[in-house]
Amino acid sequence: MSLFNLVSDFKPTGDQPEAIKALLDGFKKGEEYQTLLGVTGSGKTFTLANVISKLDRPVLVLSHNKTLAAQLYSEFKSFFPDNAVEYFISYYDYYLPESYIPQTDTYIAKDASINENIEKLRLAATTSLLERKDVIVVASVSCIYGLGSPADYAEMCVNLKVGDKVNRNDLLRDLVQIQYERNDFAPEKGQFRVRGDCVDVFEPQREEFVRIEFWGDEIENLTRYMSLSGKVKNTAGEVMFFPCKHFVTPPERIENAVAQITAEMKEQVAMFESRGLLVEAQRIYQRVMYDVEMMREIGYCSGVENYSMYLSERKGGSRPFCLFDFFPDDMLTVIDESHVTLPQLRAMYKADRSRKTTLVEHGFRLPSALENRPLKFSEFEKIHGDTVFMSATPSDYEIEHSGFPVEQLIRPTGLLDPEIEIRQLDGQVDDVIAEVREAAAKSERVIITTLTKKSSERLSDYLRDLGIKSNYLHSGLDALERVRVLSALRAGEFDCLIGINLLREGIDLPEVALVAILDADKEGFLRSGKALLQVAGRAARNVEGRVILYGDKITPSMKTLIKTSKQHRKKQGIYNQKNNIIPQTIKKSHRVTINEAVAPGKNKKYSYSDVAGSVFGAEEESAVYGSVSHKNLNEEEMQELIFELETEMMDAAEKMEFERAASLRDKIKKFSADRFVK
Repeated sequence: MSLFNLVSDFKPTGDQPEAIKALLDGFKKGEEYQTLLGVTGSGKTFTLANVISKLDRPVLVLSHNKTLAAQLYSEFKSFFPDNAVEYFISYYDYYLPESYIPQTDTYIAKDASINENIEKLRLAATTSLLERKDVIVVASVSCIYGLGSPADYAEMCVNLKVGDKVNRNDLLRDLVQIQYERNDFAPEKGQFRVRGDCVDVFEPQREEFVRIEFWGDEIENLTRYMSLSGKVKNTAGEVMFFPCKHFVTPPERIENAVAQITAEMKEQVAMFESRGLLVEAQRIYQRVMYDVEMMREIGYCSGVENYSMYLSERKGGSRPFCLFDFFPDDMLTVIDESHVTLPQLRAMYKADRSRKTTLVEHGFRLPSALENRPLKFSEFEKIHGDTVFMSATPSDYEIEHSGFPVEQLIRPTGLLDPEIEIRQLDGQVDDVIAEVREAAAKSERVIITTLTKKSSERLSDYLRDLGIKSNYLHSGLDALERVRVLSALRAGEFDCLIGINLLREGIDLPEVALVAILDADKEGFLRSGKALLQVAGRAARNVEGRVILYGDKITPSMKTLIKTSKQHRKKQGIYNQKNNIIPQTIKKSHRVTINEAVAPGKNKKYSYSDVAGSVFGAEEESAVYGSVSHKNLNEEEMQELIFELETEMMDAAEKMEFERAASLRDKIKKFSADRFVK
């Protein structure tokens, strides 16, 4: 019997059965890499769920942003309700990394706010991996950042059995050592309460607590209770309490680390003094001495992760521990939207090192702080196990490693790829205006792509002057505005949306029947074959979907799009005719949000049709279009706005635009505070 129990009202259709069989055959043959090339709306996630249900291996599903990860988590949770489906993303509500700008002599201290719900889910993920094998972890790219040692994490667990002889005070000390706190009045997750011969331990990863009842020094009973209701869940013969934090260090190791940290600090001070950099020498001396005293007194200090090399007893240059180390060797890795996710993974190490090198050079951190880092891409390649790449437009890397991809071109709805039409550049604006008017008369939406932000704004203004309801969308808009624009398009508050390259991955707009690509023959990043395929895919969820390319010549990228579309349409048409399928526009009303995925309502379950393919990209969240005041947003919309601002802040920090990142941080703080005021 398989470890995973797939629950679904649907059966594989179209070319899903062939794709499932091909992937399973690949695993049987021992293929390390496989690529699932699935067109938009073909049900790639459902295919993958069927593959997982046939394998007895833990799975890591890697996504390039939190929003897509939340959607995948919700989908897999509904597919595998009897198994451990976990969610592992960055647990910061906002995060501003420590940084220094030499040009303006500006130091920005690390500032962060941890989301306790997400931290609980992260702990649940690692706990499940240590306790069982039927685990699916949906993670963002943050999973390649340093995490505490799995060996230390497992070693410091407190294991109790009924009948054990345990001194109560020794138990309390053990709980404190693994980061539990005592709270006898109103205990919460990660705390414990003492009442005579009873100790109640509230585990951080569960909505329950364990009551330990003593008879002298003997454990008489172990009972699990629901935290909210106080009702008994079950009695247990044995329980294991895992640390409340991923970064846990045995006390004896701290002293060893302190000695090494102090020695490195003295070397760095001597180096600065020899170069006449007295300010830097004094700075690093004061910083390290303060941190060392804090670690000796309370076992922790702000920025303790910068000393992780010594605390985890790693050698310089060795890779840090991360989520992958909690998986067994036979793990399966699925990389969703691999053409976007893989480049992100490659870039994370260099961006992190550039920022920290500046801190080291100016005496804010020791050189060993460079060892607190995300994985290098070469390190990632060695540990991810058997891998499935999922994308509608896989890059050369995926094809080189996996060979010919497994194709999934048939949509369960019977929809064909949109028709492609080429028109001349001369008069393209007048022509597209006529198309927009015609589409608006039929209550259809239009997406127009331009090459620059300025041209998208000017075209939108021009259309509005002509009485056409239009709007533009690009990265120059703030998050509050962007989160409303797409929803307004779907709601019919305007008919035409104009943008540039933000209209590619992850936007799901079933109302869009026409995509018009201006200056399509200007070969480059925005008009590459993959970019054109992604943009054209925005019209693939409407039965009337079509794409118009404006250009005086047919570029290789345009040829790729036309050829691919013809091949897909031919195969899709033959299947529809053979099975008497009439294509239907996808009907989609509600989109499952991050908030619902992380903390869904009681007994709320989402079907595959609720969540499959229903995600906007991280930079284009859905909300209610209207007043620009954030105070008009409800709780759900405010949650999405904060996630959007967080994404923008992280991007700014990666680009070393730290002043802008700090400004966004302040907005997040303000909006978060307003949530509680309301």
